Amino acid sequence: MLDRQRRILERLVSEYIEQGEPVSSAWLAEHSELGLSSATVRNILGRLEEQGFVRQPHTSAGRVPTDSGYRLYVDLLLAGRRKPRPRPEFEARLRQSGTVGDLLEQASHLLSRASHQIGFALAGANPSLRLQHIDFVRLEDTRVLVIVVAAGGRITHKVIETDAPYEPGTLVSAANYINAEFAGLTLDEAREAIVERMREERLLYDALLQRTLALARRGLDGVAPVDTLHVQGASFLFDEVAADSADRQAALDALGALFRMLEEKDQLIELLSRSIDAVGLTVVIGSEHASPDLHAFSLVASTFQDGDRVGTVGVIGPTRMRYQRAIMMVDGVAQTVNRVLDHHS
Repeated sequence: MLDRQRRILERLVSEYIEQGEPVSSAWLAEHSELGLSSATVRNILGRLEEQGFVRQPHTSAGRVPTDSGYRLYVDLLLAGRRKPRPRPEFEARLRQSGTVGDLLEQASHLLSRASHQIGFALAGANPSLRLQHIDFVRLEDTRVLVIVVAAGGRITHKVIETDAPYEPGTLVSAANYINAEFAGLTLDEAREAIVERMREERLLYDALLQRTLALARRGLDGVAPVDTLHVQGASFLFDEVAADSADRQAALDALGALFRMLEEKDQLIELLSRSIDAVGLTVVIGSEHASPDLHAFSLVASTFQDGDRVGTVGVIGPTRMRYQRAIMMVDGVAQTVNRVLDHHS
């Protein structure tokens, strides 16, 4: 691409992001600082349209960027970006967090409030998640509620059908035994240790202990480390996306699909994990998303390190987002989260 084509495209994209209106050749001729006539600018815009970087919504209108135009614009921003400046007020807020979960919840909140987009923080599954304690609660007849609490406050509930009723006092004693013997092990280690304990011949004579171990094993089955997603600010997107689309119904359908993903979270975690496949900063624009449900949106994300795990913070917004501001903000928050986690470790 010629230098003046690139500069015209940069000016068009930045103006469209700010105003949300098609940009005319006359305006670009006056404000591009290239000293070009409107006719020359029209020719350049025609060439950019042929290359797929801009489009003309209406015959008499100016041009707007396509996803390819946004991509070229963002690539130019990334090539020339500077190290983000620390935000002391952000770091002060994040350092008040008591747990990693609190920290990431606060990070997603800060990103949402500062960007007026969806802010999120995605923490990768922790393979070393440890059993903090387990509780057994008798329900009716032979049903027992098993409550597994892992380090960091993650709680899992599971109802188990047993072969015979348990007395409440027996369940308390059973939980005390499991906690005394296995708390502090990772979930996988606790499962393996319980199974091994059940195999020991000397315990075969203690039926109550066998039932206790069997109950704990069943309670821990299926409890595994998972990715966790913290999301804030979904309501910010409604007006922006609806107002930014010529097809209001299509915009509302796209928002509906995104909100359903936010409610279910597992689907959104999968899509985010597929989009963010590299350490560092990632920008995914519109149709670059694997899922058509996200083609109305752009994603700006940056990774952070928490021990052996890699996590991600970022924002989701319409394709007409302020990319330069989002990139600086997201990268800055990721680096701040890194510093806070280093301080906690």
